[in-house]
Amino acid sequence: MSTRRPVLALLGAPGVPQPHNLAQLAELAELRHCVADDLAQELPGADVLVLWDFFSRALADHWGEATSALRWVHVCAAGVDSLLFDELTASDVVVTNAHGVFDRPIAEFVLASILARDKRLHESMALQRDHVWKHRETVGTSRTSALVIGTGGIGRATARLLRAVGMRVVGAGRTVRETDDDFGRVIPTAELVDHVGAFDNVVSIAPLTPQTRQMIDARVLAAMKPGAHLINVGRGELVDESALVDALRSGHLGAASLDVFETEPLPADSPLWDLPGVAISAHMSGDAVGWRDALADQVLDNLRRYVAAEGRDLADSLVNVVDKERGYRTGGG
Repeated sequence: MSTRRPVLALLGAPGVPQPHNLAQLAELAELRHCVADDLAQELPGADVLVLWDFFSRALADHWGEATSALRWVHVCAAGVDSLLFDELTASDVVVTNAHGVFDRPIAEFVLASILARDKRLHESMALQRDHVWKHRETVGTSRTSALVIGTGGIGRATARLLRAVGMRVVGAGRTVRETDDDFGRVIPTAELVDHVGAFDNVVSIAPLTPQTRQMIDARVLAAMKPGAHLINVGRGELVDESALVDALRSGHLGAASLDVFETEPLPADSPLWDLPGVAISAHMSGDAVGWRDALADQVLDNLRRYVAAEGRDLADSLVNVVDKERGYRTGGG
C-alpha cells in the first residue's frame, strides 16, 4: 500500500449535516472540506472528489488545470445527470454513484403512492377535513398492472415489491427481454407509445440522459389508458410537464403522484399544485431515516477500495462505477 495518503475534497452544502464517519475517512485520506463557492481553492491537487452536495454542478465550472490530479469522483446520488459534462465524460476520471442506497425506500414510496390512489386515501383526508362521511368503493390493487420505466436497481426493487402484492408488472428499458426474473419481460423504451395503454399505473424511474429527457411526452400521455396513474420518482425532466398538465386538465389522466419536477422547489404558481388527482412530494421518495449515514458508509467502503487499489485499474477496484457515455451504472467493482 502506498504511504502517500490521497487528498479527498468533500463538497458539502450549507446547512447539510456532514458525514457521520469523518474520523474514519480522515484516517485514509487528507480531507479538504468545501462548498461550491470555494471548490476552486480546494480542488487543485485533489485525487478524489466526493459530491456530498449531490446536485452540485460546480465541478464543470472548475474543470481544467485544477483537476489535473483527479482520479475519482463519487456522487452521493443514484442519478448522475447533474454531474456529467463532456470534459468529464471524455476523461480518465472514474465516476461512481450511490447505487443501492435508495432502491427499497423508493420502491416502498411507489407502492404507497399506488395504494393511496387505489384506496382513495387522499380523498378521505379531504373529506375528513370537511367532516364529511361519504362511502366509496376502492380499487383492488392486486388486480391492477404497472409499467416500470427503468430497469436498474431501483426499478427492479419496485417491480419485486409490486409483484409481491399481486400486481402484473412489465419493465421498459434499453435492452428488450422476453423473460426477466423481476419484470417478467422488458419492452423497449423507444416504443412506449405502443405499450403504455395496457397499464393502470406507469412508473417513471429511468436515469435522465439525452435519450430519456421528456420521453413521457404528449404522445405517450395520450396513449395511456384513460384514468391511468402516472408516478414519477426519477427526474422531473423525464416528463413533459406542460403536456402532463394538459392530460390532467382534460381528465384523460386519472392521477399523478409526483416526487420530482422540472424546477425544484416546485414554483408556487405551478398549476400542478391544484389539479385534482395530483399528489406532490418534495423529492423525498428515497430519503428514509438513516439515508445520509448509508451514503457516508458507502463512501468509506469505496475509499478503502481506492486506497487498496495500489496501481490497479481503478474502474475494476471500485464499486458502483458509472458508464459515463450512457449516464448510469452498468456494473463495476
